[in-house]
Amino acid sequence: MARASAAAQDQPLSRREARSRSRTTEEDVLLTAVLCLVAFGAVMVYSASSAPSVLSGTGDGTDLLIRYVVFAGLGFLALYVAARFPLRRLIALTGPFLAVSFGLLLLVKIPGIGVSVNGAQRWLGSGIFRFQPSEFAKLALVLYTARFLADKPQGFKRSGELLPVALVVGGAMVLVATQPDLGTALVVAATCGAMLVATGIPFRWLAGYAGAGATLVLLYSLSAPYRRDRLTSFIDPWHHASTTGFQAVQGQIAIGSGGIFGRGLGQSVQKIFYLPEAHTDFILAIVGEELGILGLLALLVLYALVAWAGLQIARSATSRYAKMLAAGLTSLIVCQALLNLFAVLGIFPLTGVPLPFMSYGSTSLVTLLVAVGLLLNIARGGAQSERPLVDGPNARRSEDDHADELSDRSRGNRRPRSASTRGRRRAAH
Repeated sequence: MARASAAAQDQPLSRREARSRSRTTEEDVLLTAVLCLVAFGAVMVYSASSAPSVLSGTGDGTDLLIRYVVFAGLGFLALYVAARFPLRRLIALTGPFLAVSFGLLLLVKIPGIGVSVNGAQRWLGSGIFRFQPSEFAKLALVLYTARFLADKPQGFKRSGELLPVALVVGGAMVLVATQPDLGTALVVAATCGAMLVATGIPFRWLAGYAGAGATLVLLYSLSAPYRRDRLTSFIDPWHHASTTGFQAVQGQIAIGSGGIFGRGLGQSVQKIFYLPEAHTDFILAIVGEELGILGLLALLVLYALVAWAGLQIARSATSRYAKMLAAGLTSLIVCQALLNLFAVLGIFPLTGVPLPFMSYGSTSLVTLLVAVGLLLNIARGGAQSERPLVDGPNARRSEDDHADELSDRSRGNRRPRSASTRGRRRAAH
């Protein structure tokens, strides 16, 4: 029996066993942090929307919570699929996905097809099946940029070589900004900029593109009276507290009145009488009012864990494409969270960007959960169904060798096996 047990221990793990036993700390941290954020989001969406709904007579207070939970379920189903989808197939589908995203962005602008809400025409569909194409476009642009950067493993010698990605990303930003949705356009710009930084382009090139983009954004912001008013109110919101600065001021009052420990869950005053649509872009203010500074710090810790896990996954990825994609997906989540945080705190003009995993927004929630699924996919080696996506001579390494390494890691041995050892293992098979 002892010999049989020892022999069983010496047998190589199957690929499935190797995958299940090789789960990394980064995966656990990422998935745990996201689960906590989604659960936290469900609680806060209910807290922010229930009382106004009941008092206005438009529902029993659970309508938005139910919708949030339903779309969170769909998002986790999409996460499961994305975590197991071969990255090589994803590369092949990037072009069609990008083309469909551009097509949907164009459809939004067609009268009678695009749905307008509060003066913004950003949606397609109707009722609970209404969705926001710009959210899908964000993911498509990250996939395209990662593929573009991965096609240049030797790097870029001239700034003009970045022109294709600048035109594609810039074109999408123009379509999104004219909906109008300048906030999403800025998230796209910040995310793609972070990916360029990750690929190691010279700072002067990035500064040139950033300067041109900032100039265009400023001109766009000054081109319409309501955008000029929003920019003016950002500079001094209290001077415009009864007009364009109303929401910003009420958000700051909500956070300030929460103190260290908050008023208590469900006890917000601002969400009932003062802060409109508190369950969407300004849900952070309700967190601050009801749970105080401690609640805000807990939320920031969760986002910091997502950022750490994503960057660790990017660092340990086995190919240039996987590294760029992981960096882009992590930047997408972090940049959107920071932009919302800065807007609510009054550090940046209001842009209408939802807080990732927290604000009510079905398309945003599903899209970001797909992004998390792709990060888990990269952490597991690109779904392990194809050869690892690596550059150079290592690209010829077989999947069996990769499973052997996973088996070694599961036993606590992180030293690479010699070629002779791998050859004996194959002979044993």
